Amino acid sequence: MTALFALATSVLWGFADFGGGLLTRRIPALTVVVVSQAIAVVVLGAIVIATGGWSEAGPQLWYAVAAGAVGPVAMLSFYKALALGPMGVVSPLCSVGVAVPVAVGIVVGERPGLVQTAGIAVAVAGIVLAGGPELRGAPVQRRAVLLTLIAAVGFGAVMALISEASTTLTGLFLALFVQRVANVLVGGGALYAAVRRGAPALPAPADGGGSAVRAALPALAFVGLADVAANGTYSVAAQHGPVTVAAVLASLYPVITAVAARGVLGERLRAVQAAGAGLALVGTVLLASG
Repeated sequence: MTALFALATSVLWGFADFGGGLLTRRIPALTVVVVSQAIAVVVLGAIVIATGGWSEAGPQLWYAVAAGAVGPVAMLSFYKALALGPMGVVSPLCSVGVAVPVAVGIVVGERPGLVQTAGIAVAVAGIVLAGGPELRGAPVQRRAVLLTLIAAVGFGAVMALISEASTTLTGLFLALFVQRVANVLVGGGALYAAVRRGAPALPAPADGGGSAVRAALPALAFVGLADVAANGTYSVAAQHGPVTVAAVLASLYPVITAVAARGVLGERLRAVQAAGAGLALVGTVLLASG
């Protein structure tokens, strides 16, 4: 069950990242984050009301608040790092954030078996290679490395926090709702501050302005809801099995993003990416069978 839900998480995050990456080519990154998460707030609010999730409110929701506060910071750092590039370094480096939930699992007493330990090592190597690390070419700016590490730690922290935010299904809906509200508040505050400094909140008039955002609402909804669903499936995976296994399997999303780029945009996988995808699959098999 852990492997199934963790793999579902990687698929959802992979497609959400791919969709978000496409949208930020036309719409400011903060606007993508805020609008997509606002849509998720509306949908989750309706679910919480329908399921009576309010009855599950308790101190554990502070984990969801913390995850919601950290998430936009990590996402904005990630987008800025991608803008500085090179992407072939930023993308795989960001995946090292898996170390955060894995470390938490080890601290609380989880001890993976020999096969699972081998699977973790193989899968992490595959995740890094799947990003297509550029061993030659343009130098990496220190700011890009710093922003990438901030994003990596942030994404890992979100994984660790959201897994502690609930113990029941209705409680999970409430926790995800609270997390998204915090996302919107933090992201909205950052967007407001950016606009005050002169940054655009909408695409340029030549690119469609506000109408471009309205036209992209279905895609924005997909990104927001896929991200929510990924957080939900990861929480279930982490609660029903070793966090060390769930975190690594969930972090296979760079492979999914690369495959989506190949299928939709026709981007060709480099040899190192193909090798990474293969290693990630081998690691997945070892983790699932360990």
